[in-house]
Amino acid sequence: MSTNDIGLAIVGAGGWGKNHVRVFASMPGVSLKYVCDKSEKVREAVGRTYPNVQVIDDLSIALSDPSVHGVVVATDARSHHPLALAALRAGKDVFVEKPLTLSAATSAELCDLADTQNRILMVGHLLLYHPAVELLRSIIDSGELGEVLYLYAERLNLGVVRRDENAWWSLAPHDVSLAHYLLGADATSVSASGGVFLQREAGIEDVVFATLDIPGGRLAHVHVSWLDPHKTRRLTVVGSKKMAVFDDGSADQKLALFDKGVEPPPSLTYAEGVRVRTGDIRIPALRMAEPLGRECEAFIKAIRTREAPLATGRSGLAVVKVLEAGARSLSEQGRRVSTSS
Repeated sequence: MSTNDIGLAIVGAGGWGKNHVRVFASMPGVSLKYVCDKSEKVREAVGRTYPNVQVIDDLSIALSDPSVHGVVVATDARSHHPLALAALRAGKDVFVEKPLTLSAATSAELCDLADTQNRILMVGHLLLYHPAVELLRSIIDSGELGEVLYLYAERLNLGVVRRDENAWWSLAPHDVSLAHYLLGADATSVSASGGVFLQREAGIEDVVFATLDIPGGRLAHVHVSWLDPHKTRRLTVVGSKKMAVFDDGSADQKLALFDKGVEPPPSLTYAEGVRVRTGDIRIPALRMAEPLGRECEAFIKAIRTREAPLATGRSGLAVVKVLEAGARSLSEQGRRVSTSS
């Protein structure tokens, strides 16, 4: 361990949190000092695997340690706000798994506090660090797809069924963050409809169809479900010249470009119609790297350089505004709800 190492504490080492422990524990230039978890079983497992890490059940121990520079919050979404708030107040840089919090008001509070304290606040929008998404964004920016008209995302599976949140809050943050990033703008309104089938008494939606209005007359459609026969993690971007598909479920074709489009003649008449153009399909070469590793490296870089990461707290706030508006729309039978309301 070097005196220049970034000292970290991770709170929440069960579920997805154990992956943060794995990555940060082996990262050069990082000293994972504390892992905090309320579960004795989780603490024992971490202690056996990482004997040099202090395993605790009270985060205040880590927050009072001046050698801890950053805190990673990987607990259930309901505890994100109080834990991140405590870490920021203690003067720590903070990484929070998605969603940032469960309301726009509490997310904005964290963002404002981070600004006031001059602290890094980063959100776990993992797919923004996927090599295929990075390449897709550069292709969009180059103009190869032409004008991007709309995109749609499908995140489907049979399970895992949550009891404390619906499929919208559980799955949609990934695709909302992708839509904002790829289209370069945040949604202004949301219309969502869904179905409650497995937990009717609790009223937890298992499937949600949502349409996001994006500035410039563009649309983003999000379909999420944990009650579906297909395991699908796919996003399609339709441009005026070409189209692209990011398929995270594919082993060897994560990104494909389709030279397809529709070209109306100069003076369109009913008899002429439109001309459909179909060309080649190109599979760009990708140098793959684990998105979580790249995301964790981005947090450490932000701590060192004090430069804002790609997935800032403000980007997390924008996603929470969409989730909140979508939840309101669900409760109001699909009424279009503004993200600023």
